[in-house]
Amino acid sequence: MLDIQKFSEIIFKNSHIDIEQKDRETVNKSYDFLYDFSKKKVIYGINTGFGPMAQYKISDKNLNDLQYNIIRSHSSGAGKPLSEIYVKAAMISRFCTFISGKSGVHIQTIELLKEFINREIIPFVPEHGSVGASGDLVQLAHLALCLIGEGEVFYKGKLLQTIEVLKQENLQPLKMYLREGLSLCNGTSFMTGIGLVNLIYSQKLMRFAIIASALINEIASSYDDFLAKELNTAKLHFGQQKIAETLRNILVDSKCLKNRQKELYEQETLEDIMKQKVQPFYSLRCVPQILGPIFDEIINAEKVLVNELNSADDNPIIDIETQNIYHGGNFHGDYVSYENDKLKIGITKLTMLMERQLNYILHDKINEILPPFLNLGVLGLNYGIQGTQFTATSTTAECQTLSNPMYVHSIPNNNDNQDIVSMGTNSALIAKHVIENSFQVMSIHLMGLAQAVDILQIKGKLSSTTQKLYEDIRNIIPVFVLDNPKYKEIEKIVQYIKTTNNFDNIN
Repeated sequence: MLDIQKFSEIIFKNSHIDIEQKDRETVNKSYDFLYDFSKKKVIYGINTGFGPMAQYKISDKNLNDLQYNIIRSHSSGAGKPLSEIYVKAAMISRFCTFISGKSGVHIQTIELLKEFINREIIPFVPEHGSVGASGDLVQLAHLALCLIGEGEVFYKGKLLQTIEVLKQENLQPLKMYLREGLSLCNGTSFMTGIGLVNLIYSQKLMRFAIIASALINEIASSYDDFLAKELNTAKLHFGQQKIAETLRNILVDSKCLKNRQKELYEQETLEDIMKQKVQPFYSLRCVPQILGPIFDEIINAEKVLVNELNSADDNPIIDIETQNIYHGGNFHGDYVSYENDKLKIGITKLTMLMERQLNYILHDKINEILPPFLNLGVLGLNYGIQGTQFTATSTTAECQTLSNPMYVHSIPNNNDNQDIVSMGTNSALIAKHVIENSFQVMSIHLMGLAQAVDILQIKGKLSSTTQKLYEDIRNIIPVFVLDNPKYKEIEKIVQYIKTTNNFDNIN
């Protein structure tokens, strides 16, 4: 079984995947059982048509063509190609299904899939096509098309004919055995693969949201009791308590926060109107309560998606223990669809929090300690990061619109054979879009936080963690006074957030 760490290593570090001997033996037993059991029996997808055509028995002389036909006929996607990372993730997911030994595929199918993964041969797969029940039929058909030596693949930075790449790599196209066509097309691998990459990126966004929230409270010199254990354990939610604990750990060596006990309880306050707010705005004070449920959802998403990754998600299921074949609906993507919808809602709320924190440091009448738009130049002549706020606000608004769920948007199709579907791949793709947006908003926010630290000249007072973040951002974008384009720097910070391992210990 693969866990999220091993999956991440294969995706991001190009670690190789292999077939363990015990899995190889199970796969061979499953194939041999299916081969013997299927003789003179009617078994869906072995000697029948597919979907609503299952009532039609296929003659023995056409069984091989049947498997090729499902691949070729369903290679009918549209739109721009999926990025290579998501297609590779889907191949890993398909690999994990097959090595469970419940699909009845030949070991050569898994061997070739393994070689595609390890050699970074990435099929051309359009974004659009899946309704998420019978799994990701269209996207998986495009993947299968490449395994049989047709279609196109991305290889060493170029889009090439698959057959050319197979020749270069001395690989033979897959041939059909019993049910290779159906098994390759029938499952939740694309929605699961995309969902797992979404999960990994969401975990990164959560880490940076926590550190950014620590830093903005340092900038605002907030009172420290909003993180108190006594306060946050009064609510019984794990996520809230964990976020508060993590923030306390980050800020333990900070010299910026105020201690309410010393400032307001142990001495008399003589001012009728206090300059320091008794309580800051919600985007600063309610971080544990806002990020807490998102933290809990990320934990749940990992559980569900890793379970799906290691599941047999096609139909029918071959069981060598009971020596039987079971017809059902393991290809149905509701678990994955529902989780991607919840994940995108959570990341949208995280993005909203970052946008509101950004607004706090840009709005001089709200924070009362910083110049408008963090402008170190001449007010009116220079504009600080005013322009970037438009980008952050519009991008956050798009996330809010995209947060409407796909899970409940079932449309019957396939002659009403698929009369209720999951739309799981659409859900995963929209979550992917929301996450990409969130990286952009986070990038702008981190740019602003670093500028605020320099304006207030507090970098020597920051906690060691927020100090490290400040230094990392300043290595990308030095403090600035004069106006200059920011779009390239925004993208550089996005790539930093996605790739740095500096804060992986924060969880």
